Amino acid sequence: MGFFDNLKNQAASQWIEIIEWLDSTNDTMVYRFPVYNQEIKMGAQLVVRENQAAVFVNEGKAADVFQPGRYELSTKNIPILTDLRGWKYGFNSPFKAEVYFFNTRLFPDLKWGTTNPVMMRDAEFGMIRLRAFGTYATRISDPRKFFSTIVGTHGLTSTQDILGQLRSTIVSRLSDAVAESKIAALDLASKYDELGSLSSGKLSEDFGSYGLELSRFYIENMSLPAEVEAAIDQRSKLGVLGDRLQQYTQLQTAEAIPIAAANPGGLAGAGAGLGAGIAIGSAMGQALGGGAVPPPPIAATGARWSVVIDGKTYGPYTDDALRAMVASGQVSPSAQVWRPGAAGWAPLTAFPELGATPPPMPPPAKI
Repeated sequence: MGFFDNLKNQAASQWIEIIEWLDSTNDTMVYRFPVYNQEIKMGAQLVVRENQAAVFVNEGKAADVFQPGRYELSTKNIPILTDLRGWKYGFNSPFKAEVYFFNTRLFPDLKWGTTNPVMMRDAEFGMIRLRAFGTYATRISDPRKFFSTIVGTHGLTSTQDILGQLRSTIVSRLSDAVAESKIAALDLASKYDELGSLSSGKLSEDFGSYGLELSRFYIENMSLPAEVEAAIDQRSKLGVLGDRLQQYTQLQTAEAIPIAAANPGGLAGAGAGLGAGIAIGSAMGQALGGGAVPPPPIAATGARWSVVIDGKTYGPYTDDALRAMVASGQVSPSAQVWRPGAAGWAPLTAFPELGATPPPMPPPAKI
C-alpha cells in the first residue's frame, strides 16, 4: 500500500459515515453518540429506528430533530444546523456536531417513593408524618424540550439521574395534592384513586415542561407513623365497646387488683398506672368520640373513690374494689379517701357506704 493510500485511509477514518444507535438495554432514555475528535462526513447515513429520535446539537443548543427513518445528511435536511454554522447551499465538507439519540418508547413500572417522611396537617391528629410509594409510566414526547430542560440544563444523561429528578417532582406534587384534598388520615387508604388522579393532573404539566408525557400514575401505599396507627387501633377498640366503655373500665380495674397485689411495690406501686390508665381511657373515649355525645354521669356504684397512699393519690376505684382492697389489707381503714360530692378528704371509716366502720365496742361484762 502506497503513501497516498495510507493517507487516504487515515483521513477517511476521521470521518463518520454511519450514525446509529443499537440499544441493547431496556432502561436507557438518552444516548450520546461518540463523536470524539472525529468529523461527520456530509452525505453520511443517519439511521433512526422505531421508538427513537435523533437530535443534532450545536454548542449546547438543540438544532435539528430527526424522527424514525434513514437520512443522507446534507444542508437540505439539517437546515437549523446549516443556518447556525452559516453554511452555504451545497456545503460538502465534513463537520463536527454532537448527536443525541432519545428512546421514545413507554417506560412502564417506574418506582417512586418518599425518601423521608412528608409532614402534613391532619384535622384529627394534627401534624403527622406520611410515607408513600407507587409506580408510574412515562415517555419522551418532545426530544428537543427534553434535551433543553433535562439533558442540556442539568447535564443528566444517566437514566437513574433523570428518574431521580422525576421522583423529587412527584413527591412534591403529591404533598400538595394531599394538603389540598383535606382527606382525613383515617380515610387515605380508601382515596388512592382520587389522590392519584389529582396528583396526575398536577404532574402532567410538570412532565410536559420537561418534554415528557405522564401516561400512568398509581399510589400503592400511604403509611402513617406507628404512634398514629396505634391511636387508630385504640379508636377501633373504643368503637367496638361503644356505650360499654364504663363497664370495660370497671372490669380493667377489677382485673388489675390481684396483679397490683403481686407486684413488689404492692398496690402503691401499681396504683398510679392503674389510675392513669383509667383517666386516659376516659379522656380518649371523649376525644375520639368527637364530643358529640357527653359521657353519662358516674353512678353511685361507679369508679368514684380516690385514695391517698404513702402521700400519693390513686384512683378512682369502685365501691366494691375499694372494699376488697380494705378487706385484703392493701388499704388501711384510716386512709384518706374522697369522692365527688364529699365535703373534703376524710378517713375511709367516715363513709358508711363503704362498710368499713369498725363495729362498736361491746358493753362491759357484768360480774
